[in-house]
Amino acid sequence: MENILFRNLREEDWEQVSGIYRQGLDTGNATFASEVPSWNEWDKGHLQACRLVAEADSTIAGWAALSPVSSRCVYGGVAEVSIYISNKFKGQHIGSMLLEKLVAESEEKGFWTLQAGIFPENIASITIHERAGFRKVGFRERIGQMKGVWRDTVLMERRSSKIGME
Repeated sequence: MENILFRNLREEDWEQVSGIYRQGLDTGNATFASEVPSWNEWDKGHLQACRLVAEADSTIAGWAALSPVSSRCVYGGVAEVSIYISNKFKGQHIGSMLLEKLVAESEEKGFWTLQAGIFPENIASITIHERAGFRKVGFRERIGQMKGVWRDTVLMERRSSKIGME
């Protein structure tokens, strides 16, 4: 495996990041979204903290970011995880490393719970989340439609052992 650098995601990364997002959309098992958003739409929908890329020789291999789960202040330490890996870099454990970095940064920023809604067919994503300490907390049956077909999601969460324990 190439040397991987982890750093903050920046607006100038959007071309590569959105390309990786498009690859995820094309699988049909990454998100309910049907189109890649503009940078401004994506930026508004994700927290400013905890936006990471994995970079290999100036090529973005994957990205991860957090979205708020609610605007209510009581949920200020709870966020939803998005993580996408380039097809070119799948199978190289970059997803696991990136998620591990995201978890560590989220705890530094005061997040006590991370959650993810994952299509049950996306075994790779479920696996890397489990390796990062996430557990399955539910199964959301027919939670949304995608191209006229009802889809289920597995709800996973990770509770910090460092934040929110007092």
